[in-house]
Amino acid sequence: QVQLVESGGGSVQTGGSLRLSCTASEGSYGSYCMGWFRQVPGKEREEVATFDSDGKTTYGYSFEGRFTVSRDFAKNTLYLEMNNLEPGDTGMYFCAQDWACARLHRGLGDWGQGTQVTVSS
Repeated sequence: QVQLVESGGGSVQTGGSLRLSCTASEGSYGSYCMGWFRQVPGKEREEVATFDSDGKTTYGYSFEGRFTVSRDFAKNTLYLEMNNLEPGDTGMYFCAQDWACARLHRGLGDWGQGTQVTVSS
């Protein structure tokens, strides 16, 4: 059973920055797609960013330009650099992985427990 552990969440003021990390336990593979998704109560989970095994990255519309996803294949770790944060970025951020990014969008694959990000005005 692959385990994903997120860290780096917290509370910041508008304009602040955070860096999230997600480390996958032994048994995950560099051939997998990894991604960040956000969940806000009462709303559907949405893509923040994905990073596939070929190095291709995608971003959700609300996050492109301010957020940067990166990946250390040797460490099985995915990062999310979050800059110029806004109150609308508040939510629980989940890390996930699967052999195809499209499967993550359907909620499939392995998921972490999430890390809370709160941005105050």
